[in-house]
Amino acid sequence: MRENWRSKLSVLAGASALAFSAVTATPALADDAPVSPQEVQMPADVKIVEGGATDPGASAPFPADQADQAGPVESVAPAGPVETPVPGGQAEAVGAAKASPSSSTCLGSTAAYGSTGCFQHNGDIVWAGDTKKDGMSAAVGVYTDYGRAEEVCVNKLGVDTWATCNKDYREDGDVRLRVLRYDGDTGKFYQPETWSGWIPVDGKY
Repeated sequence: MRENWRSKLSVLAGASALAFSAVTATPALADDAPVSPQEVQMPADVKIVEGGATDPGASAPFPADQADQAGPVESVAPAGPVETPVPGGQAEAVGAAKASPSSSTCLGSTAAYGSTGCFQHNGDIVWAGDTKKDGMSAAVGVYTDYGRAEEVCVNKLGVDTWATCNKDYREDGDVRLRVLRYDGDTGKFYQPETWSGWIPVDGKY
């Protein structure tokens, strides 16, 4: 009888320990730094483009009105938090844009821990914003639906800055953004990361 009681007590203690570990293993809040950023394996031949500084007094183009958005943003961040600030102060990542956005609209606004990015169809400009002072840079990878090699726009200007990479994509194609962190000392990329939906290069959905 006493052995039965002891075995029940040990089962209860084990269950309590599991419950406690489940509670303490919940993801950190968006403002917290990831405990240990996970490296992202990129192709050896991926082209890294250093973004240029914007003109003095220039501001990032505004994101498309979220009320008219469609298409989810895919978040990939198994080991760290994901935050979703986007240019213009809006709080939610955006994957698509209005049917006829203005030339200054930034499409596919997407954010992950420390990085945010979007695509300005007028001039094919990739915007990369750094939002965390952690020794790493904001990085925005650009993929196409027509086979062009991946390129990454990196902002090495420091926290609270925007950098731009002026590209030239096929007007009848679509691009997709991949936002993550970059360590210039090691040349490695890190999660948390987030993907946008597909964005038409001409801005017309």
